[in-house]
Amino acid sequence: MDETLRQLLTLGKEYYLKRDFPNARAYLEQVVERSQSFADVYNMLGVIYHDLGQFSKAQTAFERAMELNPAYTEAALNLAVLYNDLGKYVDAKEIYRKALLQSRADAGELDPFVAGKIANMHAEVADAYRSAGRLTEAVAEYRKAVALRPTFADIRTQLAAALRDAGQLEIATGELVQALADRPHYLPARVQLGVCYYSMGKVAEAVAEWNTVLKQDPKNASAAMYIKLVQGDKRGA
Repeated sequence: MDETLRQLLTLGKEYYLKRDFPNARAYLEQVVERSQSFADVYNMLGVIYHDLGQFSKAQTAFERAMELNPAYTEAALNLAVLYNDLGKYVDAKEIYRKALLQSRADAGELDPFVAGKIANMHAEVADAYRSAGRLTEAVAEYRKAVALRPTFADIRTQLAAALRDAGQLEIATGELVQALADRPHYLPARVQLGVCYYSMGKVAEAVAEWNTVLKQDPKNASAAMYIKLVQGDKRGA
């Protein structure tokens, strides 16, 4: 993959995860102009087109994703939902049945899409525990979520925040480092890593992380606020 294509793909996915569909569409459509081999790109475009009410384009995108990866359960589900919206109820049921039959997952292994759904459910329970001040239970639920989907950087960042609240700064830092290894441009993790460093008295390291955030996102309010606070703190002198 050439560097330009890699950058377009990375930016498109980042905007998609933020549900910034206009920007995501712009980058992802450039990806398919250069390469028609990414099933996940067609799936994301299908979701965007469906959201815009462009059902014909959405159907084409989902079907292309399924052609590239017949076991792509998420695309099958999205296509089934679209078929339902179009009144194609029999087709909706059949497309999902075929996707499950063709799945290459080992027996007993959770389908990745299902695992992601369950991981998010665990994260929601963890959020509730954390809001109630029950940090031990929150950490346990976040860990269940991370075990199911280790590369979900947002959930790992939430786990780190709960660990930090519980005073486990070293462990929290390790989780954030891993989150950034999985998604180097996931700025919330880098902001929180700076908070952990600052809480550990590592002011220079904290400021370095926040400055890195501002280089990528000059309008990042959290990073700018933390740097301003450090500048007024004697430890930052």
